[in-house]
Amino acid sequence: MSNKIRVLIVDDSAVVRLTLSQIISSDPMLEVMGTASDPFFAAKKISEEVPDVITLDVEMPKMDGLTFLKKIMSQHPIPVVIISSLTEAGTQTGLKALEYGAVEIITKPQMNTKQFIEESQIRICDAIKAAAAAKINRKKNIEIQHVQPKLTADAMLSPNSVSHSMIKTTEIVVAVGASTGGTEAISTFLQAMPIDCPGIVIVQHMPEKFTTSFANRLNEICKITVKEAADGDNVLSGQALIAPGNFHTLLKRSGARYYVEIKEGPLVNRHRPSVDVLFRSTAKYAGPNSIGVIMTGMGDDGARGLLEMKEAGAKTIAQDEKSCIVFGMPKEAIKLGAADKILPLESIAQYVIKPNMI
Repeated sequence: MSNKIRVLIVDDSAVVRLTLSQIISSDPMLEVMGTASDPFFAAKKISEEVPDVITLDVEMPKMDGLTFLKKIMSQHPIPVVIISSLTEAGTQTGLKALEYGAVEIITKPQMNTKQFIEESQIRICDAIKAAAAAKINRKKNIEIQHVQPKLTADAMLSPNSVSHSMIKTTEIVVAVGASTGGTEAISTFLQAMPIDCPGIVIVQHMPEKFTTSFANRLNEICKITVKEAADGDNVLSGQALIAPGNFHTLLKRSGARYYVEIKEGPLVNRHRPSVDVLFRSTAKYAGPNSIGVIMTGMGDDGARGLLEMKEAGAKTIAQDEKSCIVFGMPKEAIKLGAADKILPLESIAQYVIKPNMI
């Protein structure tokens, strides 16, 4: 009996179905259960055999992906990974899909360059594994294994450059990292923030362009200002900066001014942007003037960086298991002793605002 994660691919493009099949089949933990060109054909396959995870396009004939997703979640919840094109309409629809219950959202692979294909393979396979382990009404305990090497934050910032002699100031910077399930967690966190909250920098594992739409949507529903970070943006009270997809985001300091640097670079801990990169730079340039928060997500990105922040004098928080969609990243940080506090999602904002009250 196979313990592989069984995947149903739903996309109207034969080329995309073939490409995804090849990518998914390359991972020994995954197998393609079947493919479907539209939701009606997919429903027929599901009635015959239930997959562990569905990859779903959002723009299809006969029935769009959002309608199909609603039906799945209301009738027979199955973890869904949205695979969408980088269009403005696609990003809005993709974010709506997350609200409707999709677990992950990633970019459709394009057969342009060897690097893009390799990175797409990592992202797609990891997203499927994360979805299989996510908390939804129907869940299956699957041991998640990584089969490809991953770089650490050393690829972007030397560990011996972290300073522990940062002078304490009254300006606090909050660094936040999240992955699977993080869009809802970050929304909850930011909506609880008052307009005079400390400046916040966030890494949410998400494709480029989707982070723009994500930031814009948060800006509409939060008291504070939320925007996608641009190179050189100041970190300001009452504002949250969302790291742009496909770029690393580092915190820097010039005198009393904190700002962000947006950089290209390799995948770190299988991600770009990487939480570890943000956390290490925060440890170096803010030290005891910072608060680190690690939220729901698969893998261990951010765990070592949170420990570096703690060792540099920062206050550190990990989201608790009960409120996580996937208790991976916080769990790894807790195992390292990196978290001062382990808190439910609803309590994290309160602690950030008044860290001595909890």
